[in-house]
Amino acid sequence: MAIQKKKTRPNIVFILCDNVGWGDFSCYGGSISTPRIDKLASEGIRFNNYTVESQCTPTRTAIMTGRQSVRCGTYKVVMPGQGETGIVSWEYTIAELLSDAGYATSLWGKWHLGEVEGRLPNDQGFDEWWGYKNSVDEAGWTSYATFRALAKAKGIETPKIWKGKKGQKSTAVRELNTEVRPLLDELIVGKATDFIKRAAAGDKPFFTYIALSHLHPPEKAHPDFDQTDPSRLGTYADLIAEMDYRVGQIVDCVDATGIADKTLIVFSSDNAAGLMKVSPPGGSNGPFRGNFFTPPWEGSMRVPAMARWSGKVPAGVVTEEMLSAHDWYKTFAALAGASDKVPTDRPMDGVDASKFLLGQSEKTGRETLLFFGPDGSLMSSKWLNVKAVFRHTEGIDQPMLDTQFPIFFDLGSDPGERYNLFDTKLDMGWMFGVAYQAIAEYEKSLAQYPNIKPGGEFNGYKTALPKSA
Repeated sequence: MAIQKKKTRPNIVFILCDNVGWGDFSCYGGSISTPRIDKLASEGIRFNNYTVESQCTPTRTAIMTGRQSVRCGTYKVVMPGQGETGIVSWEYTIAELLSDAGYATSLWGKWHLGEVEGRLPNDQGFDEWWGYKNSVDEAGWTSYATFRALAKAKGIETPKIWKGKKGQKSTAVRELNTEVRPLLDELIVGKATDFIKRAAAGDKPFFTYIALSHLHPPEKAHPDFDQTDPSRLGTYADLIAEMDYRVGQIVDCVDATGIADKTLIVFSSDNAAGLMKVSPPGGSNGPFRGNFFTPPWEGSMRVPAMARWSGKVPAGVVTEEMLSAHDWYKTFAALAGASDKVPTDRPMDGVDASKFLLGQSEKTGRETLLFFGPDGSLMSSKWLNVKAVFRHTEGIDQPMLDTQFPIFFDLGSDPGERYNLFDTKLDMGWMFGVAYQAIAEYEKSLAQYPNIKPGGEFNGYKTALPKSA
């Protein structure tokens, strides 16, 4: 009887930066030098058509659950002090799935999926974590005398950095303020690389989620990068330069521990560049229309992403194949040999792109994408390069606008979404069928599996989906 070779289960290092645009890295045409990120991209697959959700919490929900955030009740950012918000404990995160499959798990940096006990990383499948519960804008709070006085008078807890272990309560370790702000990514990466070294010496595969703080205001450059190179004129460039260095530190740690051929490294952004008139100004969303605050234009949803697994993921690949933040869940499960652990009692919106990553298929398996806004409404539907827009907004202080007639674009010819096909042609009616097919499937699923309402708890549905769902 032939002995079957045991399938390699990779370690997974998932690096997520905050609000970095499609065109910010030099391998995507950016003008800031990013040699380490460029090298990482060249050693694996670089995605030109990778999309996320509308804000930080929704995208992180997609990564953690493999589901549209509107299904999870997390379609907009978690605001501090709201209590039981974020993903409910019933959700089965990718950290829980991999933990149940025998992986060591950790999170370093930003969470933003719930701030109360029961909804923190160590309650959602992570063996250990160190970071901040919500968003790094809280680092600026104590710089206001008014807030300091309010916090003292009302007994409000000032923003903190936290740590926790599975089965234990999380504890505060230091203040999250403007003093620590420029040092955050150095601290996050230091914690992460320490974990990688420990885990590499262990007997388990590991999953570590490294959620960097840059480029989210308030910002301040690390002293080692603050105007230390005459080729960089402003703070935005200095921050990108530090990010490039930090990503290089993580890659070097993987390589130095001798586990490059056992480790999948994924690097992407959670949202597009905001292009706000705040410090630091800057950022590029490439040739695409709009920015972080103007969903559902491509510039609000399309961001950089790349994947490397030495000897497994083909090197030097640049692809236009679609992939979304929802797809990492089933992909990681398949690579870990744990597809049987993917839930069947709820709609799952991701696809398994593992064969594409391994060079065994020319297709990722994703052809359509529904995009929901921060109000939970459907804003657009994409099929390959056909995009239908039903609602849109032109800024953070602007209303959501319904279109009189759905707007259709050919993204292959018009990535800037400037030319509505129905302005000049009336023979494009077939596009309605393409756009509405995915919508019909989504609406059909709602009849049996209604979306979870924001806040509160949820204990599950009474029926299970078939295995093929």
